[in-house]
Amino acid sequence: MRNVGTVVRGIRTPIIKEGDDLANIVVDSLMKAQESEEFKFRNRDIVAITEAVVGISEGNYVSVDDIAKDVSRKFPSKEIGLVFPILSRNRFSMILKGIARGMDKITIQLSFPTDEVGNGILNEEKLDNSPFTLDSVISEKEYMEYFGYFIHPFTGINMVEFYRNLVKSEDCEVEFIFANDPKKILDFQQDVLCCDIHTRFKTKKTIEEKSRGNVLGLHEIMTESIDGSGFNPEYGLLGSNKSTEERLKLFPKTGEALVKNIQNILKEKTGMNIEVMVYGDGAFKDPVGHIWELADPVVSPAHTDGLKGTPNELKLKYISDNEFANLKGDELKEAIKGEIRKKESNLKGNMLSQGTTPRRITDLVGSLCDLTSGSGDKGTPVVFIQGYFDNLADE
Repeated sequence: MRNVGTVVRGIRTPIIKEGDDLANIVVDSLMKAQESEEFKFRNRDIVAITEAVVGISEGNYVSVDDIAKDVSRKFPSKEIGLVFPILSRNRFSMILKGIARGMDKITIQLSFPTDEVGNGILNEEKLDNSPFTLDSVISEKEYMEYFGYFIHPFTGINMVEFYRNLVKSEDCEVEFIFANDPKKILDFQQDVLCCDIHTRFKTKKTIEEKSRGNVLGLHEIMTESIDGSGFNPEYGLLGSNKSTEERLKLFPKTGEALVKNIQNILKEKTGMNIEVMVYGDGAFKDPVGHIWELADPVVSPAHTDGLKGTPNELKLKYISDNEFANLKGDELKEAIKGEIRKKESNLKGNMLSQGTTPRRITDLVGSLCDLTSGSGDKGTPVVFIQGYFDNLADE
Protein backbone atom coordinates (compact mmCIF):
# COMPACT_ATOMS: atom_id res chain seq x y z
CA MET A 1 0.00 0.00 0.00
CA ARG A 2 1.32 3.46 -0.93
CA ASN A 3 1.58 5.97 1.87
CA VAL A 4 2.93 8.83 -0.25
CA GLY A 5 1.07 10.74 -2.94
CA THR A 6 2.55 13.24 -5.36
CA VAL A 7 6.29 13.88 -4.94
CA VAL A 8 8.02 16.88 -6.54
CA ARG A 9 11.79 17.17 -6.87
CA GLY A 10 13.80 20.11 -8.14
CA ILE A 11 16.62 18.70 -10.27
CA ARG A 12 19.93 20.55 -10.35
CA THR A 13 21.72 20.84 -13.66
CA PRO A 14 24.92 22.45 -14.93
CA ILE A 15 24.59 26.11 -15.90
CA ILE A 16 22.88 26.11 -19.29
CA LYS A 17 24.58 28.09 -22.06
CA GLU A 18 23.70 28.94 -25.64
CA GLY A 19 24.26 25.97 -27.94
CA ASP A 20 24.20 23.32 -25.19
CA ASP A 21 22.62 19.93 -25.89
CA LEU A 22 19.72 20.51 -23.50
CA ALA A 23 18.00 17.16 -24.04
CA ASN A 24 21.03 15.18 -22.93
CA ILE A 25 21.78 17.59 -20.07
CA VAL A 26 18.24 17.11 -18.74
CA VAL A 27 18.40 13.32 -19.03
CA ASP A 28 21.91 13.08 -17.52
CA SER A 29 20.85 15.30 -14.59
CA LEU A 30 17.81 13.10 -13.97
CA MET A 31 19.87 9.91 -14.04
CA LYS A 32 22.38 11.38 -11.55
CA ALA A 33 19.53 12.47 -9.28
CA GLN A 34 18.02 9.00 -9.49
CA GLU A 35 21.30 7.44 -8.40
CA SER A 36 21.80 9.79 -5.45
CA GLU A 37 18.18 9.88 -4.27
CA GLU A 38 17.47 6.20 -5.07
CA PHE A 39 14.02 6.65 -6.57
CA LYS A 40 12.60 4.50 -9.34
CA PHE A 41 11.23 5.82 -12.62
CA ARG A 42 7.58 5.00 -13.24
CA ASN A 43 5.16 5.29 -16.12
CA ARG A 44 3.49 8.72 -16.28
CA ASP A 45 6.19 10.47 -14.28
CA ILE A 46 6.56 14.07 -15.43
CA VAL A 47 9.73 15.92 -16.37
CA ALA A 48 9.37 19.69 -16.73
CA ILE A 49 11.98 22.16 -18.03
CA THR A 50 11.72 25.90 -17.46
CA GLU A 51 11.32 27.91 -20.66
CA ALA A 52 14.24 30.13 -19.63
CA VAL A 53 16.89 27.46 -20.22
CA VAL A 54 15.15 26.29 -23.40
CA GLY A 55 15.39 29.81 -24.83
CA ILE A 56 18.99 30.15 -23.67
CA SER A 57 20.12 26.83 -25.17
CA GLU A 58 18.53 27.57 -28.55
CA GLY A 59 20.08 31.07 -28.59
CA ASN A 60 16.77 32.75 -29.26
CA TYR A 61 17.71 36.38 -28.57
CA VAL A 62 16.86 39.73 -30.12
CA SER A 63 18.49 43.12 -29.61
CA VAL A 64 16.88 46.47 -28.97
CA ASP A 65 18.05 47.50 -32.45
CA ASP A 66 16.31 44.45 -33.95
CA ILE A 67 13.04 45.51 -32.33
CA ALA A 68 13.50 49.09 -33.54
CA LYS A 69 14.03 47.91 -37.11
CA ASP A 70 11.00 45.62 -37.12
CA VAL A 71 8.69 48.21 -35.53
CA SER A 72 9.81 51.01 -37.86
CA ARG A 73 9.32 48.68 -40.83
CA LYS A 74 5.80 47.78 -39.74
CA PHE A 75 4.86 51.32 -38.63
CA PRO A 76 6.47 53.65 -41.21
CA SER A 77 4.51 56.68 -39.89
CA LYS A 78 6.98 56.78 -36.96
CA GLU A 79 4.11 57.50 -34.56
CA ILE A 80 2.37 54.77 -32.61
CA GLY A 81 -0.10 54.12 -29.81
CA LEU A 82 0.72 51.39 -27.30
CA VAL A 83 -2.31 49.84 -25.62
CA PHE A 84 -2.24 48.06 -22.26
CA PRO A 85 1.45 47.30 -21.72
CA ILE A 86 2.20 45.67 -18.37
CA LEU A 87 4.30 47.55 -15.83
CA SER A 88 7.47 45.49 -15.75
CA ARG A 89 11.15 46.35 -15.99
CA ASN A 90 11.98 42.73 -16.83
CA ARG A 91 9.12 42.01 -19.23
CA PHE A 92 8.35 45.25 -21.06
CA SER A 93 10.96 47.94 -20.49
CA MET A 94 13.38 46.57 -23.10
CA ILE A 95 10.56 46.17 -25.60
CA LEU A 96 9.56 49.78 -24.98
CA LYS A 97 13.16 50.85 -25.45
CA GLY A 98 13.25 49.18 -28.87
CA ILE A 99 9.92 50.69 -29.91
CA ALA A 100 11.06 54.17 -28.83
CA ARG A 101 14.31 53.78 -30.76
CA GLY A 102 12.32 53.15 -33.93
CA MET A 103 9.62 55.82 -33.43
CA ASP A 104 9.36 59.62 -33.21
CA LYS A 105 6.33 59.70 -30.90
CA ILE A 106 4.58 57.17 -28.66
CA THR A 107 1.24 57.49 -26.90
CA ILE A 108 0.97 54.92 -24.10
CA GLN A 109 -2.49 53.91 -22.90
CA LEU A 110 -2.40 52.27 -19.47
CA SER A 111 -5.34 50.48 -17.91
CA PHE A 112 -6.31 51.39 -14.34
CA PRO A 113 -6.37 50.80 -11.41
CA THR A 114 -4.00 47.96 -12.40
CA ASP A 115 -2.37 46.52 -15.47
CA GLU A 116 -3.37 43.17 -16.94
CA VAL A 117 -1.43 41.09 -14.41
CA GLY A 118 -2.36 43.13 -11.33
CA ASN A 119 0.42 45.73 -10.98
CA GLY A 120 -1.09 48.89 -9.48
CA ILE A 121 -0.95 52.15 -11.46
CA LEU A 122 -2.72 54.38 -8.92
CA ASN A 123 -4.10 54.48 -5.39
CA GLU A 124 -7.55 52.87 -5.51
CA GLU A 125 -8.78 54.76 -2.44
CA LYS A 126 -7.95 58.03 -4.17
CA LEU A 127 -9.76 56.79 -7.27
CA ASP A 128 -12.91 56.19 -5.20
CA ASN A 129 -12.74 59.80 -3.97
CA SER A 130 -11.98 61.32 -7.36
CA PRO A 131 -14.32 62.49 -10.15
CA PHE A 132 -13.18 59.54 -12.28
CA THR A 133 -14.76 56.12 -12.81
CA LEU A 134 -13.45 53.02 -14.53
CA ASP A 135 -15.05 54.33 -17.74
CA SER A 136 -13.13 57.61 -17.64
CA VAL A 137 -10.24 58.76 -19.78
CA ILE A 138 -7.62 60.33 -17.51
CA SER A 139 -4.99 62.59 -19.03
CA GLU A 140 -1.41 62.59 -17.81
CA LYS A 141 -1.98 66.03 -16.24
CA GLU A 142 -5.08 64.80 -14.40
CA TYR A 143 -3.27 61.67 -13.31
CA MET A 144 -0.51 63.72 -11.70
CA GLU A 145 -3.01 66.12 -10.11
CA TYR A 146 -5.27 63.51 -8.51
CA PHE A 147 -2.99 60.55 -7.91
CA GLY A 148 0.37 62.20 -7.49
CA TYR A 149 3.56 60.28 -7.35
CA PHE A 150 2.33 56.67 -7.12
CA ILE A 151 5.03 54.23 -6.02
CA HIS A 152 4.64 50.52 -6.69
CA PRO A 153 4.57 48.91 -3.21
CA PHE A 154 6.83 45.99 -4.21
CA THR A 155 9.41 47.65 -6.44
CA GLY A 156 9.40 51.14 -4.94
CA ILE A 157 9.36 52.59 -8.46
CA ASN A 158 7.00 55.00 -10.18
CA MET A 159 6.51 53.08 -13.41
CA VAL A 160 4.96 56.01 -15.31
CA GLU A 161 8.05 58.08 -14.66
CA PHE A 162 10.29 55.09 -15.40
CA TYR A 163 8.65 54.49 -18.79
CA ARG A 164 8.61 58.21 -19.59
CA ASN A 165 12.32 58.58 -18.96
CA LEU A 166 13.09 55.42 -20.89
CA VAL A 167 11.26 56.64 -23.99
CA LYS A 168 12.80 60.11 -23.79
CA SER A 169 16.27 58.59 -23.48
CA GLU A 170 15.77 57.31 -27.03
CA ASP A 171 14.94 60.83 -28.34
CA CYS A 172 11.29 59.90 -28.71
CA GLU A 173 8.31 61.99 -27.63
CA VAL A 174 5.90 60.30 -25.20
CA GLU A 175 2.39 60.96 -23.88
CA PHE A 176 0.33 58.93 -21.40
CA ILE A 177 -3.39 58.38 -21.14
CA PHE A 178 -5.24 56.19 -18.66
CA ALA A 179 -8.33 54.38 -19.96
CA ASN A 180 -9.85 50.91 -19.90
CA ASP A 181 -11.56 51.12 -23.29
CA PRO A 182 -8.92 50.16 -25.88
CA LYS A 183 -10.62 52.26 -28.57
CA LYS A 184 -9.73 55.47 -26.73
CA ILE A 185 -6.21 55.26 -28.15
CA LEU A 186 -7.71 56.17 -31.55
CA ASP A 187 -8.38 59.69 -30.29
CA PHE A 188 -4.59 60.07 -30.22
CA GLN A 189 -3.07 57.61 -32.72
CA GLN A 190 -4.39 55.51 -35.60
CA ASP A 191 -1.39 53.17 -35.79
CA VAL A 192 -1.60 50.93 -32.75
CA LEU A 193 0.45 48.17 -31.15
CA CYS A 194 -1.60 46.06 -28.72
CA CYS A 195 0.68 45.12 -25.83
CA ASP A 196 -1.64 43.05 -23.64
CA ILE A 197 -1.05 39.33 -23.33
CA HIS A 198 -4.09 37.17 -22.67
CA THR A 199 -6.68 39.56 -24.11
CA ARG A 200 -4.61 40.52 -27.14
CA PHE A 201 -6.89 39.08 -29.83
CA LYS A 202 -10.01 40.74 -28.44
CA THR A 203 -8.21 44.06 -27.98
CA LYS A 204 -6.80 44.00 -31.50
CA LYS A 205 -10.18 43.16 -33.04
CA THR A 206 -11.90 45.94 -31.08
CA ILE A 207 -9.39 48.56 -32.27
CA GLU A 208 -9.23 47.28 -35.86
CA GLU A 209 -12.97 47.80 -36.26
CA LYS A 210 -12.52 51.57 -35.72
CA SER A 211 -8.95 52.31 -36.78
CA ARG A 212 -7.92 53.88 -40.07
CA GLY A 213 -4.31 52.82 -39.53
CA ASN A 214 -2.17 49.75 -38.91
CA VAL A 215 -3.03 47.61 -35.85
CA LEU A 216 -0.72 44.83 -34.64
CA GLY A 217 0.03 42.95 -31.44
CA LEU A 218 3.32 42.18 -29.69
CA HIS A 219 2.89 38.61 -30.96
CA GLU A 220 3.39 40.03 -34.47
CA ILE A 221 6.71 41.76 -33.76
CA MET A 222 9.92 39.75 -34.27
CA THR A 223 8.14 36.82 -35.90
CA GLU A 224 10.96 36.63 -38.45
CA SER A 225 14.70 37.05 -38.15
CA ILE A 226 16.12 40.56 -38.54
CA ASP A 227 19.70 40.43 -39.81
CA GLY A 228 20.28 37.02 -38.25
CA SER A 229 18.46 37.70 -34.97
CA GLY A 230 16.29 35.29 -33.06
CA PHE A 231 12.54 35.25 -33.56
CA ASN A 232 9.38 33.46 -32.52
CA PRO A 233 6.89 32.78 -35.33
CA GLU A 234 3.96 32.21 -32.96
CA TYR A 235 4.46 34.56 -30.03
CA GLY A 236 6.80 37.26 -31.33
CA LEU A 237 7.87 39.39 -28.34
CA LEU A 238 5.36 37.86 -25.93
CA GLY A 239 7.01 35.91 -23.15
CA SER A 240 10.36 37.63 -23.63
CA ASN A 241 12.67 38.49 -20.74
CA LYS A 242 15.42 41.07 -20.31
CA SER A 243 18.85 39.51 -20.81
CA THR A 244 21.13 42.57 -20.89
CA GLU A 245 20.59 46.30 -21.33
CA GLU A 246 20.46 45.76 -25.10
CA ARG A 247 19.17 42.21 -25.51
CA LEU A 248 16.08 40.10 -24.77
CA LYS A 249 15.57 36.33 -24.60
CA LEU A 250 12.48 35.29 -26.52
CA PHE A 251 9.93 32.63 -25.62
CA PRO A 252 11.28 29.28 -26.90
CA LYS A 253 10.30 28.06 -30.36
CA THR A 254 11.82 24.53 -30.42
CA GLY A 255 9.97 23.14 -27.41
CA GLU A 256 7.91 20.51 -29.24
CA ALA A 257 10.97 18.82 -30.71
CA LEU A 258 12.76 19.03 -27.35
CA VAL A 259 10.04 17.36 -25.25
CA LYS A 260 9.63 14.52 -27.75
CA ASN A 261 13.39 13.99 -27.89
CA ILE A 262 13.67 13.85 -24.08
CA GLN A 263 10.71 11.48 -23.88
CA ASN A 264 12.33 9.12 -26.41
CA ILE A 265 15.72 9.16 -24.66
CA LEU A 266 14.11 8.46 -21.28
CA LYS A 267 12.13 5.60 -22.81
CA GLU A 268 15.37 4.04 -24.05
CA LYS A 269 17.14 4.48 -20.71
CA THR A 270 14.33 3.64 -18.28
CA GLY A 271 11.80 1.66 -20.27
CA MET A 272 9.09 3.97 -18.95
CA ASN A 273 6.64 6.27 -20.73
CA ILE A 274 7.47 9.58 -19.09
CA GLU A 275 5.66 12.82 -19.91
CA VAL A 276 7.72 15.93 -20.65
CA MET A 277 6.80 19.61 -20.76
CA VAL A 278 8.32 23.08 -21.02
CA TYR A 279 6.87 25.53 -18.50
CA GLY A 280 6.98 29.27 -17.93
CA ASP A 281 5.07 31.35 -15.42
CA GLY A 282 2.61 29.49 -13.23
CA ALA A 283 -1.06 30.41 -13.53
CA PHE A 284 -1.57 31.62 -9.97
CA LYS A 285 -2.42 34.92 -8.31
CA ASP A 286 -0.61 36.29 -5.27
CA PRO A 287 -3.24 36.64 -2.49
CA VAL A 288 -1.48 39.60 -0.86
CA GLY A 289 -0.04 41.62 -3.72
CA HIS A 290 -2.83 40.56 -6.13
CA ILE A 291 -0.27 40.03 -8.88
CA TRP A 292 -1.21 37.37 -11.40
CA GLU A 293 2.03 35.51 -12.10
CA LEU A 294 1.38 34.88 -15.77
CA ALA A 295 3.23 37.34 -18.00
CA ASP A 296 3.94 34.51 -20.45
CA PRO A 297 1.34 33.94 -23.18
CA VAL A 298 0.81 30.34 -22.00
CA VAL A 299 2.00 28.29 -19.03
CA SER A 300 3.36 25.52 -21.24
CA PRO A 301 4.47 26.24 -24.81
CA ALA A 302 5.29 22.57 -25.44
CA HIS A 303 4.31 19.24 -23.89
CA THR A 304 3.89 15.57 -24.76
CA ASP A 305 0.46 14.18 -25.56
CA GLY A 306 -0.16 12.64 -22.13
CA LEU A 307 -0.38 16.12 -20.59
CA LYS A 308 -3.20 17.32 -22.81
CA GLY A 309 -6.68 17.93 -21.43
CA THR A 310 -8.06 18.39 -17.93
CA PRO A 311 -7.78 16.14 -14.85
CA ASN A 312 -10.38 13.41 -14.46
CA GLU A 313 -10.73 13.23 -10.72
CA LEU A 314 -13.17 13.11 -7.84
CA LYS A 315 -13.40 15.70 -5.10
CA LEU A 316 -12.91 13.42 -2.08
CA LYS A 317 -14.17 15.97 0.43
CA TYR A 318 -17.38 16.46 -1.51
CA ILE A 319 -18.30 12.79 -1.83
CA SER A 320 -17.26 11.99 1.77
CA ASP A 321 -19.47 14.81 3.08
CA ASN A 322 -22.42 13.97 0.85
CA GLU A 323 -22.68 10.59 -0.86
CA PHE A 324 -20.94 8.68 1.96
CA ALA A 325 -21.64 10.94 4.92
CA ASN A 326 -22.66 7.94 7.04
CA LEU A 327 -19.40 6.03 6.51
CA LYS A 328 -16.04 6.28 8.29
CA GLY A 329 -12.57 4.71 8.31
CA ASP A 330 -11.81 1.77 6.05
CA GLU A 331 -15.46 1.44 5.03
CA LEU A 332 -15.45 5.04 3.73
CA LYS A 333 -12.09 4.52 2.00
CA GLU A 334 -13.28 1.40 0.17
CA ALA A 335 -16.51 3.11 -0.90
CA ILE A 336 -14.53 6.00 -2.37
CA LYS A 337 -12.20 3.58 -4.16
CA GLY A 338 -15.26 2.02 -5.70
CA GLU A 339 -16.42 5.37 -7.01
CA ILE A 340 -12.97 6.05 -8.47
CA ARG A 341 -12.93 2.68 -10.27
CA LYS A 342 -16.45 3.29 -11.54
CA LYS A 343 -15.40 6.67 -12.91
CA GLU A 344 -12.27 5.24 -14.55
CA SER A 345 -14.33 2.61 -16.36
CA ASN A 346 -16.45 5.30 -17.96
CA LEU A 347 -15.50 5.26 -21.64
CA LYS A 348 -15.94 9.00 -22.06
CA GLY A 349 -13.25 9.63 -19.49
CA ASN A 350 -14.55 13.08 -18.67
CA MET A 351 -16.83 12.56 -15.66
CA LEU A 352 -15.94 15.25 -13.17
CA SER A 353 -17.74 15.03 -9.86
CA GLN A 354 -19.28 18.14 -8.36
CA GLY A 355 -16.77 20.24 -6.46
CA THR A 356 -13.85 20.06 -8.91
CA THR A 357 -12.63 23.00 -10.99
CA PRO A 358 -11.83 22.00 -14.60
CA ARG A 359 -8.35 23.36 -15.37
CA ARG A 360 -5.83 22.18 -17.91
CA ILE A 361 -3.26 19.68 -16.68
CA THR A 362 -0.42 21.78 -18.10
CA ASP A 363 -1.58 24.86 -16.18
CA LEU A 364 -1.79 22.94 -12.91
CA VAL A 365 1.54 21.12 -13.37
CA GLY A 366 3.24 24.27 -14.66
CA SER A 367 2.15 26.21 -11.58
CA LEU A 368 3.49 23.43 -9.36
CA CYS A 369 6.81 23.55 -11.22
CA ASP A 370 7.05 27.34 -11.07
CA LEU A 371 6.53 27.29 -7.31
CA THR A 372 9.14 24.54 -6.99
CA SER A 373 11.88 26.05 -9.12
CA GLY A 374 11.29 29.67 -8.11
CA SER A 375 12.90 32.58 -9.88
CA GLY A 376 16.05 32.86 -7.77
CA ASP A 377 19.19 30.80 -7.31
CA LYS A 378 17.84 27.33 -6.54
CA GLY A 379 19.64 26.00 -9.61
CA THR A 380 16.83 23.58 -10.46
CA PRO A 381 15.55 24.42 -13.95
CA VAL A 382 14.27 20.84 -14.24
CA VAL A 383 11.42 19.55 -12.06
CA PHE A 384 10.63 15.85 -11.67
CA ILE A 385 7.13 14.88 -10.54
CA GLN A 386 5.96 11.43 -9.51
CA GLY A 387 2.49 10.27 -8.57
CA TYR A 388 0.63 13.21 -10.06
CA PHE A 389 -1.82 10.94 -11.87
CA ASP A 390 -2.20 8.51 -8.95
CA ASN A 391 -5.44 8.26 -6.99
CA LEU A 392 -6.66 6.58 -3.83
CA ALA A 393 -7.49 3.38 -5.69
CA ASP A 394 -3.85 2.85 -6.69
CA GLU A 395 -2.06 0.47 -4.33
